[in-house]
Amino acid sequence: MPVTATRAGARHRYPIDLQAYLTTRTAAVNRALDRFLPRATTRPATIHKAMRYSLFAGGKRMRPALSLAAAEACGGALADALPLACAVECIHTYSLIHDDLPAMDNDDYRRGKLTNHKVFGEGIAILAGDALLTRAFEIAAQFKSGTRYRHSDVILELASAAGSLQLIAGQVADLEGEGRKISGAELKYIHERKTSALLCCSTRLGGMSANCTPAQLAALTDFGYNVGLAFQIIDDILDITQTSEQLGKTAGKDTAARKATYPAIIGLEKSRKIAQRLTHRAFDALKIFRGNAVALEALATYLLQRDR
Repeated sequence: MPVTATRAGARHRYPIDLQAYLTTRTAAVNRALDRFLPRATTRPATIHKAMRYSLFAGGKRMRPALSLAAAEACGGALADALPLACAVECIHTYSLIHDDLPAMDNDDYRRGKLTNHKVFGEGIAILAGDALLTRAFEIAAQFKSGTRYRHSDVILELASAAGSLQLIAGQVADLEGEGRKISGAELKYIHERKTSALLCCSTRLGGMSANCTPAQLAALTDFGYNVGLAFQIIDDILDITQTSEQLGKTAGKDTAARKATYPAIIGLEKSRKIAQRLTHRAFDALKIFRGNAVALEALATYLLQRDR
């Protein structure tokens, strides 16, 4: 079904068949991931089965799609962006495996399937997450460096987004905030790191794979940051408005765990307005691409309007 992304207040509309776009990009990413990972029968088979179980559990591949769309906006090639898009997806999947563990969010379902530790046990689930995190850097090392960005640049980008100052920092703050009344600023700190950091990294890496200019990289950074925050706010909203069957994971977990969320602090309607405002800012960041960021605009609109 064609999806139209429209900048708020703009006269122009940017039609794109987003379903077809996501289908082709997801297929390309899945083929690449299949090549990049050891076969399920490779010794020790248990760990490689566990890695593949979560990686190919039916995710929407939204972070790789953002990477590929960012590369396209900068005139890059799909083949050059794929290793970095796949590396981001490996890091994302590792974070989900660990996030679902009993010591973290203690969830039984992810993407409509039993979580990794429910199938393989906690020990293997931990190691599968570790292995995917490590594999991400092996995949990223296959990046074809250009005149502006070297291997060290993309490795640093990934490590920074996944490290103790960003993704892990958000996880820690999220755990420490359970059952506690926290401020809006503290909640924003969590969202910026737990979700926005990796989404922002995705768009930046896509641009870097296309040898983007510093101005383009700054625009992609601004876009990724705002879309990332909006994404998590919508996630918070869906957790209390959708069913487990719709989400593919246990609904109402945030409320049950007494986690701070935007709806809990400021209410549903204000949360939706903030997500809309962030998405508008993301659209504004793309002006530099002069109509060449159609896919990014459509993805931003989809992430704002999604129902799962």
